[in-house]
Amino acid sequence: MLTACQKNAERILITPEDYHSSVDKVTEVMIHDIFSPPVASRIYAYPNIAAYEILAKKNDSYTSLANQLHGLNNIPLAKDTVNINYELAALVAHIDLNKRLIFSEDRIEVFRDSLYSIWESQNKKEFNASKDYGLQVAEHIATWMDKDNYKQTRTMPKFSVNSEDPSRWQPTPPAYMSGIEPHWNKIRPFVIDSASQFKPVPPPPFSMEKESDFYKELREVYDISNEITAKGDTSEEVAIAQFWDCNPYVSVTRGHLMFATKKITPGAHWIGITKIASRKTEASLVQTVHAYTKTSIAIADAFISCWDEKYRSNLIRPETLINEHIDDSWEPVLQTPPFPEYSSGHSVVSGAAAKALTSIFGDNFAFDDDTEVAFGLPVRSFNSFNEAADEAAISRMYGGIHYRAAVEIGIGQGRNLGDFIIKKLQMINEKSSAVN
Repeated sequence: MLTACQKNAERILITPEDYHSSVDKVTEVMIHDIFSPPVASRIYAYPNIAAYEILAKKNDSYTSLANQLHGLNNIPLAKDTVNINYELAALVAHIDLNKRLIFSEDRIEVFRDSLYSIWESQNKKEFNASKDYGLQVAEHIATWMDKDNYKQTRTMPKFSVNSEDPSRWQPTPPAYMSGIEPHWNKIRPFVIDSASQFKPVPPPPFSMEKESDFYKELREVYDISNEITAKGDTSEEVAIAQFWDCNPYVSVTRGHLMFATKKITPGAHWIGITKIASRKTEASLVQTVHAYTKTSIAIADAFISCWDEKYRSNLIRPETLINEHIDDSWEPVLQTPPFPEYSSGHSVVSGAAAKALTSIFGDNFAFDDDTEVAFGLPVRSFNSFNEAADEAAISRMYGGIHYRAAVEIGIGQGRNLGDFIIKKLQMINEKSSAVN
């Protein structure tokens, strides 16, 4: 339960744990609502930006993102500066935008109302002033958010499958879902200049000739899968693949019944790592919000960049070709997600997120990743964010859902994008003593 303040305290105290709880709540609702990985990245970014902008108004150590993020103008100034608790206003804005961005609004409302009741009982004047300002800023951010082309992409045509071209992506078992978010490259980026700014080199030319680079990569996926599954429960590679699965679309068939198992997205995993790092360093509230905001922006732009390439190269998945040409009974370790293969989303997103987190917490930041414990998986330990990103990337080959080029080029794509964001985005006032 959130601890808003000590009993009888005059001022409402908002702690980093309060903010973590709000982030955890929206993650929980997104799992329930089954949002796609690109859409989930958008849901994380806007509420964090709103909270950050409010705190930056109060804290001279941090710089506003206005005129740094595409289309974002300065948030409104507070009218009642005497009674406003900026930390409380930031959390109010975060919760309000979370509610606007998900489907199961009632789940956020229950969470919000329980907090509102506590805060109002502690200091009604401060609560009302802070709530009014938080909602005012949330409305400002929502107006900006509504111009990012998301709503327009909801009415654009579904992805058309070209069954005559053997190199083109085909829906995969067991649900044979249509390609998700084929128009995500039309979403307005946050920092990068355009969706195609970090366009990677093309994948190896499609060829089923056994001496071709493409066929060798296809065969490598098949051989690695057979090798690691032969080890059974002792396979470290299978454990790595399962740890980084993060596929919200996993379908399970029981007789004539098909249902989805619910998991976090790859972006949510890195948001979880952000929480771990913030807690380990005992980051203050504003430092915590800064970390979430910078990382979620990097993740969101990484998805825009990656999806731009996915539907450009439109490359077929290993599962389809292996079943058709090598082994019709073969199944990947992980269920193939419903979109084209190149480049690897986990690789791009992990590379970008690791760069953002490294810029905040340092190069050799060791941590124990318990993000997947809730899904029955053990803790894994890493010596750095980049080490974790490398493992996340190679996990897709172990899982049998990506070729080597998608992994290796994808991690580079993400790191280049991450470097660009941390160089261009100025969030720390250089004249202050704040830790970046």
